[in-house]
Amino acid sequence: MDFGLVLQTDPPATAVVDLMRRAEQAGFRYGWTFDSAVLWQEPFVIYSRILEQTERLIVGPMVTNPSTRTPEVTASTFATLNDMYGNRTVCGIGRGDSAMRVAGRRPNTLAALSESMRIIRDLAEGRETDVHGTALRIPWVRDGRLPVWMAAYGPKALALAGREADGFILQLADPYLTEWMVKAVRRAAEEAGRDPASLTICVAAPAYVGDDLAHAREQCRWFGGMVGNHVADLVERYGEASGAIPEALTAYIKQRHGYDYSHHGRAGNPSTDFVPDDIVDRFCLLGPAAAHRERLEQLRELGVDQFAVYAMHDAREATIDAYGEHVIPALGQRPVGGRP
Repeated sequence: MDFGLVLQTDPPATAVVDLMRRAEQAGFRYGWTFDSAVLWQEPFVIYSRILEQTERLIVGPMVTNPSTRTPEVTASTFATLNDMYGNRTVCGIGRGDSAMRVAGRRPNTLAALSESMRIIRDLAEGRETDVHGTALRIPWVRDGRLPVWMAAYGPKALALAGREADGFILQLADPYLTEWMVKAVRRAAEEAGRDPASLTICVAAPAYVGDDLAHAREQCRWFGGMVGNHVADLVERYGEASGAIPEALTAYIKQRHGYDYSHHGRAGNPSTDFVPDDIVDRFCLLGPAAAHRERLEQLRELGVDQFAVYAMHDAREATIDAYGEHVIPALGQRPVGGRP
């Protein structure tokens, strides 16, 4: 299993770079950041510094979207970083939540996401592709490589990830829901004539190592609110009683009343007081290192190739170090299968 670190790009950018360097030294292989232009600093600028100051770390957004940058700009940015630092990027992409809603726009359609994934991958890897009726190719790309991993929760999005993405990003660490969603993605891949084992499966969630469970819950409760934004969209689209979405995912948002993105992804977010303790425990990894290892072993058995640690809490350094000492050495051998 590979490990990644996920950060927000709060100023100063040097702190983000320092934490990514620390993560690489601890054995993390991936460095991810949020990507919402209004809420945080521009991640692609910071990626250049991270890549310059690390040796092997692979970086990318968790996640970008098709609209805040046009696909050709996104492709060129990734291709430039890869040309400078040797194909050490990955494009995490989704419909867009905070980046779109803060700007007063709705998330993108799945059709737009599908088209964007094709354009970004083709252009970043040096192929000619159709961009709204115009044939485009980035002429200076040589030996470019850009895996595109798609974030998804709902049935149609999961099917799209299985048909077209190189990897699937699931932002919660509940084994039951992970199994349900990984099966849906792999089933779609198989139906599309793809090898399901060729898709990389990445689970991303907050991890907090320590014995004070009550404190850890309060530091990570924000995550249930973030996931709840996506779940609310699914309930609106499919209906709570449709059977299209597991009740284990939808039941907890009944007490949800709005959401303030100014606190998005932050401990103490007042918009997440509806999230019960059991959801925090299911969606996140909390407790001593042994508890983290046990959950991660479950996820690995379900086919998870990477666990990405959301470190938006008051113990970022301690969690990175604890994973480097007690978790990564025990689970760090990557299983056979899955595209890096």
